[in-house]
Amino acid sequence: MSAISSGVTRMPRALVTGAGGFTGRHLVAHLIELGYEVWGTVAPEVSVAPLQSPAHVAQAVDLLDAARLRAFVDDASPEVVVHLAAASHITQDTPTNSYLTNIVGTRNLLAALATLDTTPRAVLLASSANIYGNVPFEVLDESIAPQPANDYAVSKFAMEHAARLWMDRLPICIVRPFNYTGVGQREDFLLPKVVGHHARGELKISLGNLHVSRDFSDVRDVVAVYAQLLDAAPAGETFNVCSGVAHSLTDVLAMLRDIAGYEIDVSVDPRFLRANEVHRLIGSNLKLRHAIGRVPATPLHETLDWMYRHAASIETVNRCATAEPAYRPL
Repeated sequence: MSAISSGVTRMPRALVTGAGGFTGRHLVAHLIELGYEVWGTVAPEVSVAPLQSPAHVAQAVDLLDAARLRAFVDDASPEVVVHLAAASHITQDTPTNSYLTNIVGTRNLLAALATLDTTPRAVLLASSANIYGNVPFEVLDESIAPQPANDYAVSKFAMEHAARLWMDRLPICIVRPFNYTGVGQREDFLLPKVVGHHARGELKISLGNLHVSRDFSDVRDVVAVYAQLLDAAPAGETFNVCSGVAHSLTDVLAMLRDIAGYEIDVSVDPRFLRANEVHRLIGSNLKLRHAIGRVPATPLHETLDWMYRHAASIETVNRCATAEPAYRPL
């Protein structure tokens, strides 16, 4: 149960790895709102100062430093754990780093948790829907055999198998999130890139296939699902986390035309096109609904509007900061 629903007077403690990342920051805020005290790990290169608060203890911990990680886990002694920290060579990391962080780092975390005097009541591991690969199905549920098609996906699938070595000792639940977005996601991801161009009023943008449809969720919905799964604690189970609704890039552009009030000129860049790309990919959240009940589903238009307004406000601040003063004092 959450801190609110259980009636417990002291604050339950959650351990979140990757607390300084896009998802981590939203999850930490959500858990604190629910009444948790959160202990979070961040990558060694991330400053922990902006993350500290009375309800949030943040420390730089390298998941590959098993001794340092075990000391942090011992100090935290969490009731619940959410493992978000990961590396993906798809963006900035090398395949080697993806394999080390996603497999060995996860193994180090589970080994540390297994030594605690009091076992956490829920341990949630974030995998990825990328593990399904380019399977010939429009709607993907958990019964479909994964066919990972890149190093990141292989590393995540291997992480799932490694985690099974601890399932007799820890109440592990695995989630496979599909695409999700929101404020704070970098512009090397597709939707933040499109939103950023509109927020800056740019007239042109280069994109890939406009007609491929994908399942997009709001990050606020995703972290809410994670918190609900911590409550339900369905040990040994694996769940897709998705909206169950597909949108094409053409749909996204139409929504942003409505939000920003103008139509951007789109050119298709061959570098962004993928051979044999699956035209339509949707996740099934039926199993998830059976576990937690209603799955929150913010309409994509609302998510894009939230992102656009936030990005536009930053652009306004930046323009004001760099503008020439109206007069120069003598």
